[in-house]
Amino acid sequence: MKPFKFKQFQIDQDRCAMKVGTDGVLLGAWASIDNNPESILDIGAGTGLIALMMAQRSMADTIDALEIDEDAYEQCVSNFEASDWGDRLFCYHAGLDEFVEEWEDPYDLVISNPPFYSEDVSSGDASRDTARQNQSLPFDELLEGVSKLMAPKGSFATIIPYKEEEWFIEMAATFKLYPKHVTRVKGNSTSDIKRSLLQFGFEEVRLVTDELTIEIARHEYTEAYVALTKDFYLKM
Repeated sequence: MKPFKFKQFQIDQDRCAMKVGTDGVLLGAWASIDNNPESILDIGAGTGLIALMMAQRSMADTIDALEIDEDAYEQCVSNFEASDWGDRLFCYHAGLDEFVEEWEDPYDLVISNPPFYSEDVSSGDASRDTARQNQSLPFDELLEGVSKLMAPKGSFATIIPYKEEEWFIEMAATFKLYPKHVTRVKGNSTSDIKRSLLQFGFEEVRLVTDELTIEIARHEYTEAYVALTKDFYLKM
């Protein structure tokens, strides 16, 4: 399998269940870094895509990643080492629960493209199914971990299925995490909303909501999507 080439880095992904996809690129490009984070944590790093995007976009000294699957962890490490930002990137081979127990320094930005097929799906590929299903990282466990790992003025960015948005926001509030910005994503102007990009903080603020449409027609992208992703995709 060929590496996925971006403008400033490339991703080897032959050992990762979850390949580079639109969700990860969207989240890595969309997540706000307006608070100039000095430390960033990517939970469930997979290939390391989002952490690498954060390294390209931000001046953060510390960009840590967490990956429980051994093959994905090893691939993430090699993708970090092959990049221009290897000195700022570090991947831990651990689950969220054990990391939370041992970690003491809070992060200015926590980011996660979580596994989210809550229905029992089976593709016949066990590691891909684990990566896709939220049994391996249930949303409530993710939110609890974030609430413990995020700095008081920090923020948390994630992408989830649109159908889960309402209860995800309700559950986040039980951990004192409140939405600041929600962007609902659809494939084209006539398709249903599929995904919600969400950014949270510990303070209750006025929520900004908007929509993003990816394509006008097949392989013809909207201006908004091009503007968001052009620093990364080779052909944008």
